[in-house]
Amino acid sequence: MSYDLKQLGQNVPYPTQPEEAILETFANPAPGRNYTIAIHCPEFTTLCPITNQPDFATFDISYIPDELCIESKALKLYLFSFRNIGSFHEAVTNRILDDLVKACQPKWMEIKGNFNSRGGIGFVITATHGLK
Repeated sequence: MSYDLKQLGQNVPYPTQPEEAILETFANPAPGRNYTIAIHCPEFTTLCPITNQPDFATFDISYIPDELCIESKALKLYLFSFRNIGSFHEAVTNRILDDLVKACQPKWMEIKGNFNSRGGIGFVITATHGLK
């Protein structure tokens, strides 16, 4: 089986913004079966668009693939690209969902951003696409 992946196994520079990132995919090895892929990303960083202070979060991504699956190194590079841009928690969570849905067109996807407390308040933002 041949994969047309350009980043995996290569020394790829980190993108400085999400528009530069390439969300690569590969063919679902079991397209006739519904199964869930769960991805845990404990080191997400973005900036507050007002104060420019860092916001740290853990993202949990779950999805039922259709024809395509997200390649993990491409996802890592994509998520890293948010570290220098300002974005509210709600906006960044929904943007990640929109970008991942566009890349792999899953049957169902849920993105949960669990943002670390700042000033004594923490946020958990959950965005979904499709029906489970």
